[in-house]
Amino acid sequence: MFPLVAALACAPLSAKEEKSKTDERLDDAASLFSEIMSAPDKSIPQGLLDKAECIILVPGLKKGAFVFGGKYGRGFAMCRAKGAGWGPPAAMRIEGGSFGLQIGFSSSDVVLLVMNERGMRRLTTDKFTIGADATAAIGPVGRNATAQTDAMMTAEILSWSRSRGAFAGASLDGSTLRNDQDVNEAMYGKRWTGKQILNSGATAPAAAGKLLAELNKYSPRLAK
Repeated sequence: MFPLVAALACAPLSAKEEKSKTDERLDDAASLFSEIMSAPDKSIPQGLLDKAECIILVPGLKKGAFVFGGKYGRGFAMCRAKGAGWGPPAAMRIEGGSFGLQIGFSSSDVVLLVMNERGMRRLTTDKFTIGADATAAIGPVGRNATAQTDAMMTAEILSWSRSRGAFAGASLDGSTLRNDQDVNEAMYGKRWTGKQILNSGATAPAAAGKLLAELNKYSPRLAK
């Protein structure tokens, strides 16, 4: 991530401010997912959502075109719970990379589906780079669309983005995802990593209730 973008993104907040921002971002993530799935002809395909092991939602990814195209966003990863529904959110940062769809836009929303156990293991590491450490493909759009290429069927991650209301598959190759322990501390009171949260049985924060309810509404399948 480029220095000026990093400095702006990482400006320290008080614990109260961090919690307030985190609660707001959880609500934004819930609204993002609900809005996408409520438009059948422009949504994530239901079959792919039901097969996914985890989802990552990043509302409001920022692009600083004035600083050599630096990009930065904060969001949340959720995986299937042990039993039914979705487990507690783990905070993630996304940095850098080239979003072909986003050229010229200053802000966008990002959605990623993690499709298999290999992809899930990436989320339990400190950081990984899409396209280098994890195979990725541009996600199809439409409730009834299916994965029709070998690349999409074998990808660990499928990716989409939304800008100014337009939702489409997008390449996130070169983007790095890492643990966001500052936000995890705001949610859980402890500087947990993603590995300590995802599929751990941890109690989700109350502020995540709306987000988990939306995920369970559209894809409540039992975990494998």
